[in-house]
Amino acid sequence: MTTNESDHRHDRVPEHEPRLEWAKLAPDVAKAMYGFEKAVRQGIDPVLYELVKIRASQINHCAFCLDMHTKEALAAGESVERIVQLSAWQESRHFYSPREIAAIELTEAVTVLTDGFVPDEVYERAAAHFDETELAHLIAAITVINSWNRFAVTTRMAPGHYTPVARKK
Repeated sequence: MTTNESDHRHDRVPEHEPRLEWAKLAPDVAKAMYGFEKAVRQGIDPVLYELVKIRASQINHCAFCLDMHTKEALAAGESVERIVQLSAWQESRHFYSPREIAAIELTEAVTVLTDGFVPDEVYERAAAHFDETELAHLIAAITVINSWNRFAVTTRMAPGHYTPVARKK
């Protein structure tokens, strides 16, 4: 903790308590979610995976998942600058590859579903950058983070305590 950070710690509001520990109360559901997560992770580049998870978590206002996935992204080699710019990616496209932009656009379309569907042009841009297997894993990754977000937001899981896990390559 930096001196500046410790100087202002007393100014912070208290951390909220989670509403309930859903994973302990529904262990079969948690086990299924972890299995889903493991299967999805195998088909996607780790940095792209974290960008997708961060962007969906930003849209869903999931502080717990933002804490987790920004830390995981940094551990996977992502830059602070690209993580910070992700919430404004449309105005900072030059930080991302066309493939990453297609994944981010698809993430937004699947996460929000404002018109009740994913627009054809968004899907086609993603399909132009990912083969069908990669696209299936990308859609699954977007789906799983949206599920995690809903568990965390609904139960008010508290951010700030996550430590990245060393992953096997």
